[in-house]
Amino acid sequence: MEITTIIFDFGGVLVDWNPRYFYRREFGDDAAMEAFLAHIGWEEWNLQQDKGRSLAEATELLQRQFPDYHSKIQLFYEQWDKMLKGEIPENVALLQELKQKYKLYGLTNWSAETFPIALERFSFFKLFDGIVVSGEEKLVKPDEKIFRVILERYHLDPKSTLFIDDNRNNIDTAKGIGFSTIHVTEQTDLRHELHVSGLL
Repeated sequence: MEITTIIFDFGGVLVDWNPRYFYRREFGDDAAMEAFLAHIGWEEWNLQQDKGRSLAEATELLQRQFPDYHSKIQLFYEQWDKMLKGEIPENVALLQELKQKYKLYGLTNWSAETFPIALERFSFFKLFDGIVVSGEEKLVKPDEKIFRVILERYHLDPKSTLFIDDNRNNIDTAKGIGFSTIHVTEQTDLRHELHVSGLL
């Protein structure tokens, strides 16, 4: 079936976000920064905010768990905008071109409280026909349920939809549902991948 729709993940595909962009300056020492991030288990903790937990509750919970890092944890969401480095220009540049041929949607694991910061900062979000944000749905990828949300809300057919994401588990779920997929890594030339797939 011909592809008529493209769903993009945002972080790691169109937007460059990483807490290290802020904490590297805060610690002034990469080893100390990495020890802190590993110790607090930031990825799993942050994912719960992507799943709908409030930033205030999350911060308080982690501060109680790791009192020695109380002030550093407080900064995670107070300075969150400084972790949002910018757009990934070579991929964002494709959107205007793709918009001429396809419906564009977003499916992102993102806190409902921080996503508006990105929405205001990056004008390319206006090119999307619809966006599903995990924090608003209380569901996160790779849970199949959030894929069903975007399919049902926008009346999409996975067989005519390409899904682009940088997370292998999300790609695997999408494939299982019937999407065509592109797994983005640091080595991926997305324009080339779309070209060889006959989509550009």
